[in-house]
Amino acid sequence: MIQKKISVLKLSTFSLLLFLAGVPVAFAMHIEDGILEPKWWISWFVVAAIFIYPGLREIKRRIQENLSYKPFLAMVGVAVFVISAMHLPVPVTGSCSHPCGTPLAAIIVGPFATVVISVIALFFQAVFFAHGGITTIGANTFSMGICGTFFGYFIWKLLRGLKGPIWLAAGAAGLLGDLMTYLASAFQLALNVQGGHLSFFQQWMVFFLGYGPTQLPLAILEAIFTAAVLQVMISRRPDLIPGFSQSVKLGSPIAKNI
Repeated sequence: MIQKKISVLKLSTFSLLLFLAGVPVAFAMHIEDGILEPKWWISWFVVAAIFIYPGLREIKRRIQENLSYKPFLAMVGVAVFVISAMHLPVPVTGSCSHPCGTPLAAIIVGPFATVVISVIALFFQAVFFAHGGITTIGANTFSMGICGTFFGYFIWKLLRGLKGPIWLAAGAAGLLGDLMTYLASAFQLALNVQGGHLSFFQQWMVFFLGYGPTQLPLAILEAIFTAAVLQVMISRRPDLIPGFSQSVKLGSPIAKNI
């Protein structure tokens, strides 16, 4: 059982690598050290901690219920690490564009658990690849691990509740969760520089639009990938997705809304 779960995640991660093989990689950051003032990066650590604590409790509870959840969660964490490490520099914002993978992870293992694995992924990316910063882990967790995660999960739940097809709900979750990540990141950067000749909203939109040329194509790719992975997982191993049973067929209208 555990081996089958790990194999599905390995296949998904490998598929992403092939799917995005043509994307050039440059050493950049989510938001790097030195961009945010101390009052802001400290504040974002506090906000992140509010979500990390229930995430840790949920992970502990689910491991106690099912030991196979631990290696499964680890493989989802690897997928998030790989997906969010494929980045393109955005000089206008002092940051970068990249797929997130957190909406997909939230659908598979839950949003609070996804916050925890996002923190871990961001830490190792900052330490080993200089992708992001140590002081900005809280800020990057807020944008990618919280905003992108919960908004993508909300879209998935909403569209599935409205009887939307799996591919549409998953694709919309991937697309909008990805864009929400960068809307949140632009919000953080605008907060940090507010007080100039532009209003806060104008500055926010300047940063968000700065991501546009690189992020919109990546968001579309993430939508396609999220839809494809969930379609495959639900058709082959529906028991891995909360709310689906072994009897559910691909695209079946009897799939339980979650």
